[in-house]
Amino acid sequence: LEGCRNGRMAAFEQLFLKQGPRMKSLALNLLGNVADAEDVVQETFLKVYRNIGSFKGESALATWVFRILINNCYDLRRRKQRRGGDQPELELGAEGTPDPAVPASDHPLRVALERAVARLKPRLREVFLLAEVEGFKHQEIGKMLGISEANSKNLLFQAKRELRNILKAHPSVAR
Repeated sequence: LEGCRNGRMAAFEQLFLKQGPRMKSLALNLLGNVADAEDVVQETFLKVYRNIGSFKGESALATWVFRILINNCYDLRRRKQRRGGDQPELELGAEGTPDPAVPASDHPLRVALERAVARLKPRLREVFLLAEVEGFKHQEIGKMLGISEANSKNLLFQAKRELRNILKAHPSVAR
């Protein structure tokens, strides 16, 4: 943190190496395509670089960085909606199911879960990914998304319930 505040590029590089892959994974799951995810991650690091001096340390640095990332994802989805009325949902693959760009060699259960997660409403997907995939605590998720800790817990419960329903009701998702 101090290295970043002092403008040392090595510190930003270390931050990028540590958080970049997690950020890209989350952005990809939220936005649905690699190019948008990479753009949002790059934009996030630019904002972090420009605004590191305003970081007060009231939360973990990762929490602050991921909040910027999530806000950038929201901004991109809004811009795309305004431009062409595109739905900000994931692109559809074969059989009209969301295709989160998973390599064909992945384990079938992983593919089924990723497809089911892609079907969740955006807020449920965000909380699920932050809690279960990225490992953030509900207090951190609340700060990132601007919601209460209790609301984060409730949304995670709803996301898990919805995932169970999707996997039961749509056996084709598991293919």
